[in-house]
Amino acid sequence: RYLVWNEDWKVEAKGGNHLIEVKERDVALKLQLTSIKPPALHGQQGLSQKGEGRGRASYYYSLTRLKTGGELEIAGSKEKVRGLSWMDHEFGSNQLTDDQVGWDWFSIQLDNNTEIMLYLIRRKDGSVDPYSSGTLVYENGTTRHLGLKDFSVEVLEKWKSPKSGGTYPMKWRVRVPAEEIALEITPFFPDQELDTRKSTKVTYWEGSAQISGTYRNKPVKGLGYVEMTGYLGRLKI
Repeated sequence: RYLVWNEDWKVEAKGGNHLIEVKERDVALKLQLTSIKPPALHGQQGLSQKGEGRGRASYYYSLTRLKTGGELEIAGSKEKVRGLSWMDHEFGSNQLTDDQVGWDWFSIQLDNNTEIMLYLIRRKDGSVDPYSSGTLVYENGTTRHLGLKDFSVEVLEKWKSPKSGGTYPMKWRVRVPAEEIALEITPFFPDQELDTRKSTKVTYWEGSAQISGTYRNKPVKGLGYVEMTGYLGRLKI
């Protein structure tokens, strides 16, 4: 059980569900999320190594398929909403080494009831750190750890932010050869950058994406979320 709140924003675990309540001016949102699968432990039994040496790791798990329903209210008009959600919980020490500048992170929910988490940690010289990895979550909730040699991520398009001047990848081809997975990930629209130079000073890109491709020679579609950091200089955390 947990309860976290910030003024009129609240999330709590209760009776096996996760409850979210948000109130902001004339907008209100109430959601109930129920996990369909057990927690997916990333890395080695939940310990996710991010770089060479002690202290370069986190404890990391995800609830990759949460049945979600509730109500959205805007200016007095109420609508029922439903969908699927994904929850990450990661905690640990400072993860990046001096040679690492940022990461590209992907969460993928496919319509065949499988999910994939991948992250690439980028180095100063443009190469990908060998500690980059991922997790494949099968339909029955069991998982497979993916080392960097088990998958590939190819950038197909790029986009330059008119606000920050940063240039980000904006379309990808993901392959997991041993599982016969080939996917294309395309953001719903490019400008999902968070420009926080006047507040937290961590400007980065994160947003929703659509997915299509094949899984073991069968067509699949899905939804995803992408987070990219360090494209305006090395991320400091």
